[in-house]
Amino acid sequence: MAKQPLLLALDQGTSSSRAALFNPLGELVASASAPLAIEYPADGWVQQDPNAIWESQTQAMFKLEQKISKEQRNSVISCGITNQRETTVLWERSTGKPCGPAIVWQDGRTANLCSQWKLQGLETEWRQRTGLMLDPYFSASKIHWLLQNADAASNALVHKDLCFGTVESWLLWNLTGGKRHCSDMSNASRTLLMDLEKLEWVEKFCDTIELPLRALPELVPCRGDFGKIDQGLPFSDVAINALLGDQQAATLGQLCLEKGEAKCTYGTGAFLVVNTKQEICRSNSGLLSTLAWTDEEGNPTYCLEGSLFNAGTVVQWLRDGLKIIHQADQINSLAEKVKDSAGVMLVPAFTGWGTPYWDPNARGILIGLTRDTKQGHIARAALEGIALSVASLIKLAEEALNQPLAELAVDGGAAASNPLLQAQADSTGIKVRRPSNLESTAKGVALLAGIQSGVITDLKALVPQRQKKAELFLPNLDSASRQSWLSRWDAAVKRSLQWHDQ
Repeated sequence: MAKQPLLLALDQGTSSSRAALFNPLGELVASASAPLAIEYPADGWVQQDPNAIWESQTQAMFKLEQKISKEQRNSVISCGITNQRETTVLWERSTGKPCGPAIVWQDGRTANLCSQWKLQGLETEWRQRTGLMLDPYFSASKIHWLLQNADAASNALVHKDLCFGTVESWLLWNLTGGKRHCSDMSNASRTLLMDLEKLEWVEKFCDTIELPLRALPELVPCRGDFGKIDQGLPFSDVAINALLGDQQAATLGQLCLEKGEAKCTYGTGAFLVVNTKQEICRSNSGLLSTLAWTDEEGNPTYCLEGSLFNAGTVVQWLRDGLKIIHQADQINSLAEKVKDSAGVMLVPAFTGWGTPYWDPNARGILIGLTRDTKQGHIARAALEGIALSVASLIKLAEEALNQPLAELAVDGGAAASNPLLQAQADSTGIKVRRPSNLESTAKGVALLAGIQSGVITDLKALVPQRQKKAELFLPNLDSASRQSWLSRWDAAVKRSLQWHDQ
């Protein structure tokens, strides 16, 4: 019997790197992961060591290669890379040496710079051409900061030796031994430097941040021939056939292929993505218009996105900061010790607000405390705070699309929490679907690599499997109670936005 081809997904996330193998049905065969440290050198600053990102990813690859059989290793025919987006890396073309820290997507150190650009009247054109807000979240201001503050970056710039890339570019460079300097259109659409309609770098915006076009990666479709994994690395000689930002990959992994189909990933942050097919759907309320994926020729599928900077970080804070849990999953049993949050609300704006407020100066707040407040109430309020934040995004997406969402597919580590998903259903009034495998990000880029390599011919044929072993969470709250809850939440959020004005 012919051996079954396998697809390798490299999933480089904010707090860990993963390597996973999937069969052509999108079923997980094996996986391995390695942790990745995050540095917080100042309030609102979030950064990583680019070399540590690379080492973490290769460690995950090595672990995976060691745990599979020789036959499985020989069956791996194609690789896809998916990654934390917007995180910015500069390096020397001649040596591959980083020119400073990787400034992480959550980082807010460039808030004043973005404010200056807005005062100069730059936001309207930037938003129209890129679909994004002028915010520290995206790569453009991070690049400018590094050029102004990292001596190695300014030196490489002077010597015409500078490379910029988001994380997929950095990984591809290293995986191919410096042979390929590319960025796919899904990641490029998150830099504030790519025209969303023309699908090309905008030289005017590059001039604003003082980055020459020669430092930019080659702009490529999300699937194609991107070289092979270099000799001496785990999975050497495997073809690299797909590059895709993590939230777009999770949307594809959830098989949200039709207009209006939506998923939310609860990882470090929480990200709602709604497929809008070939239409660029513009929002006037803070949602982002972005590129979901392309075919081999670069023909795009677009999406609407709502981005929240803190989800899993809330659980980490309860564990590492307050120390009311020892392991992340203990938040669920703690939250279930109480019947409700007893009026406690936790607004998780630890590193500012993304959608819809785009306020890097907002901060988290915990309100509604009484002498009767117990740890369980805080745990439940933490999970509800994540769900209520997402509920706000869903309402805005429905208004932008002018249609209700039928259901919400969910994935990511925190999606394992039943109390969170029940709160999500109750706060939105829509059905929530959790797949048996929460690795939707890795699955999505594996599927894209499978299409490019020819082992998958039709993604729509996999859609009936979406319901297989999926768990559904149905709303239990009546409309009046839901509206009262959401009104109290809106009032709490306003307090977090006003914090820096006090």
